[in-house]
Amino acid sequence: MFDKYRRNRLAATGHDAFDVDHEEAPTPAAEQFNEAPADVDIAPPEAEGSQSRRLVLAKIRSLVHRQLLETLDLSALDHASEDDIRKEISDMVKEIAPNQPIALSRTERDRIIDQIYYEVTGYGPLEVLIKDDRISDILINGPEKVYIEKDGIMQKTDVQFSDEMHLRRILQKIVSAVGRRIDEMNPYVDARLPDGSRLNAMISPISVDGTMVSIRKFRKDSLNMDQLVVYGALSPNMAEYLKAAVRCRLNIVISGGTGAGKTTLLNALSSYIGSRERVITVEDTAELNLQQDHVGRMESRPPNIDGRGEVTQRDCLRNALRMRPDRIIVGETRGNEVIDMLQAMNTGHDGSMTTIHANSARDATSRLENMVALAGIEIPLTALRRQIASAVNLVIQISRMQDGTRRVTSITEITGCENDVLSMQEIFAFEHTGISPDERVEGHFVNTGVRSHFTDRFKRWGQELPANIYQSDLS
Repeated sequence: MFDKYRRNRLAATGHDAFDVDHEEAPTPAAEQFNEAPADVDIAPPEAEGSQSRRLVLAKIRSLVHRQLLETLDLSALDHASEDDIRKEISDMVKEIAPNQPIALSRTERDRIIDQIYYEVTGYGPLEVLIKDDRISDILINGPEKVYIEKDGIMQKTDVQFSDEMHLRRILQKIVSAVGRRIDEMNPYVDARLPDGSRLNAMISPISVDGTMVSIRKFRKDSLNMDQLVVYGALSPNMAEYLKAAVRCRLNIVISGGTGAGKTTLLNALSSYIGSRERVITVEDTAELNLQQDHVGRMESRPPNIDGRGEVTQRDCLRNALRMRPDRIIVGETRGNEVIDMLQAMNTGHDGSMTTIHANSARDATSRLENMVALAGIEIPLTALRRQIASAVNLVIQISRMQDGTRRVTSITEITGCENDVLSMQEIFAFEHTGISPDERVEGHFVNTGVRSHFTDRFKRWGQELPANIYQSDLS
């Protein structure tokens, strides 16, 4: 049944990118997927015998893969079923295994079949990691060092690539599928994968010790605010306040570091946007998963190989202003689009939101000032700060703690600008008290006792909050 996919055997004129010299033991990579996806773990130390067995298994995998490349028309495999491909690989394993110095167990044979199948149809060693929903980040520092963040904890896996060429080939396969390229002339790439994951990669000469890859995965099901409260990301009082803030169309900036959960929180906040409102999103790499029906999504585009055709976030934002949006959401403000974002917040698009990289609410406003300056826009500092005070109503600070948990550490209102200084008041905070014996962060959320500057606005919009929501928890 599989014969129609066969082709004449190629003359041995050289090695494929995956080929391994029979005279030389390959890099141990055969048992890259020792467990089911949920059990990818830190690589345990190996005994000498176990290491030798891994080398033999790697050799078998390489031989099977080479034979598959030489005997099958891989371009026709798009029309083959998974069962057909796996059966052909299984037959090749049965042909090659008897000539090897070890006897394969059924588990080892199945692993080899899985690995070859992923090489042919998927992302090779990365396939299982990408399919594991508990993994949020995949970080590669060369062919032998693959790390993951799983359940908030960073750990090294036993996943390995055969060599640098193997890693480069898998990377090229990933980026070419989404219309991007990476080579010596373009040694880095940023792309969005079909499942919504964000990939950034660098190769030599930019990356000194081998190809570096970062894959940021996103949940298929967005967390809502109630779930964030259950997970301890914020308190019920915080959630009630933020619900009122979104429904009353306050302009919100979510501040935090890389991987702190800014996009997750932004998606959760979007659930409070009314169904009658038109929302336009602008992003460098589309990551937002808003929970409304009337959403227009825009994504920037890098220049082509000739250096033309670039569409920046600022270009998208300018066009978004002409598309009758009620709210504009910028996935991340990081460049000269900042001035258009501030102007949009000041010109009838209240309720707009964005994220920014900063360590505190005060730092977030300073970053806004710096980005305006770096954009080459000459505006007096006093005027700029007054514009920020008028445009931004609320700064939410979210942080990734030492134990990997994410928490909203501060909710701060911007109340105005006095004597060239932005007036800010913190309404809620997270008080970090220490580390438990099992290395978990200890602390609790507190109300600072400061009454919201927007209390009257909440009343006018029918979102009046109970007075005790501001009652101080600070001693």
